[in-house]
Amino acid sequence: MADAQRPARVEDVHELASGMPHVKVEYGPKGNPVYQVGGKSFVFFRTPRPDAVDPETGQRLTDVIMFWVESESEKLALVQDEGTPFFTTPHFNGHLSVLVRGSRLGEITVGELAEVVQDAWLARASPTRAAKWLASRA
Repeated sequence: MADAQRPARVEDVHELASGMPHVKVEYGPKGNPVYQVGGKSFVFFRTPRPDAVDPETGQRLTDVIMFWVESESEKLALVQDEGTPFFTTPHFNGHLSVLVRGSRLGEITVGELAEVVQDAWLARASPTRAAKWLASRA
């Protein structure tokens, strides 16, 4: 990560997610990347869906990225903080994930994005893999 304080970009999501250990990239039916650890998705580039639309035009958003989170409280902390671009939709009620538009990633830094990607990975990795990765960072 060259500059943790610069604004984040979609390319950074790919770089950070693929840089985590034991990651495999699958592709959805429309070619959208899905980053997985141990067969579990942790970062998912969504296709346009009826639950995420532009409030002004009503058009489906084409740049939504989903990140898993560890808990409902972590989700709420991200989506209720007006200082972040993260959001959710009723479709994701009860689902441990947050959404962000790729076009709004520049509202956070690469360092902040790295935390979100790492937390997503930790939420989905096996306890053994998570513990090993955390120990390697201590």
